[in-house]
Amino acid sequence: MSEALYPIAIDVNGVTRTGHVTARTSLVDWLREHQNLTGTHIGCEHGICGACSVMLDGAPVRSCLMYAVQADGHRVTTVEGLTQPDGQLSILQDSFCEAHGLQCGYCTPGMLIAAQALLDANPRPTEDEIRDAIGGNLCRCTGYQQIVEAIALAAERIAGATR
Repeated sequence: MSEALYPIAIDVNGVTRTGHVTARTSLVDWLREHQNLTGTHIGCEHGICGACSVMLDGAPVRSCLMYAVQADGHRVTTVEGLTQPDGQLSILQDSFCEAHGLQCGYCTPGMLIAAQALLDANPRPTEDEIRDAIGGNLCRCTGYQQIVEAIALAAERIAGATR
């Protein structure tokens, strides 16, 4: 007996993507396996580590805890969608590179999503606000300090670019 398939249409990084999924297909699996957007990582599959974070209508969510059918009709931004339109790194992504805010890179997509959501809501965050924003994302390599510095650097650069 096969499972029923449900049609979905999701705006992913500015492009409407359609497909048919089972009711229990997670959003992260749909993104990675059906849309070939492998920047979103699968970590704990329990919503604890944050590696699978994406933005849903501008708010960060754990895509391992969400079904693809729940995202039907919504806007999803993955780490691939953070780049500039010409494919160059965003200010935030470049700041992560410059400030050594990544090592193994496994947590980086989730950290970038959390940081982008913070900077969208608060372009001049304090260090405490940055730490709070990334507090739900686990990193085993950096000790977090370089990630905090990278986000602060991005905030400075964005503020300088908007003067």
